[in-house]
Amino acid sequence: MTRTATRGFTLLEVLIALLIFSLGLIGMAGLLSVSVRTNHSAYVRTQAVFLAQAMADRMRENNLALWANAYNSSLTTTAPATVPTTCNYPSSCSYTDMVARDQAVFQNQLAVFLPASQWRINCALNAGSTAPTGSGLLNLPPYTGTCEIELKWADVSLEQVNNTSSYPEDFDWVFQP
Repeated sequence: MTRTATRGFTLLEVLIALLIFSLGLIGMAGLLSVSVRTNHSAYVRTQAVFLAQAMADRMRENNLALWANAYNSSLTTTAPATVPTTCNYPSSCSYTDMVARDQAVFQNQLAVFLPASQWRINCALNAGSTAPTGSGLLNLPPYTGTCEIELKWADVSLEQVNNTSSYPEDFDWVFQP
């Protein structure tokens, strides 16, 4: 071959290699974007588990409210709740004051960590169990029922991946306090 026939051939090879390399980088950028979104979704789910466990711990401390089914409620968390200030130390509070404080703290935590969240708590005695009555309310036995904490929230990071307008995430936990 003559020298004039091979001119520009290496330039064409470089341009094709650059095109292939660019397509690979675009694919890697898309993969990184999906990875960050799913990592954030896992973080939010971890926060939901942590918040539910914290509420369960608060419920365990207030055995009288469990026996009275005072924690049973459901709300949509749109704005932070006002935490009652009349109950700063547990020994000076009634069990209903503690429930109001626990639920307000729970709602505030959900408003911060879970976008557009809803929550529901439902406690029920096991079949055949009856709530104790009389003067023994302060020395109650352990609660003989189960409680369910259900959390729902919108995961906006996954909405963009799945091209959906609403992608509700749900965490439902049944436990015995």
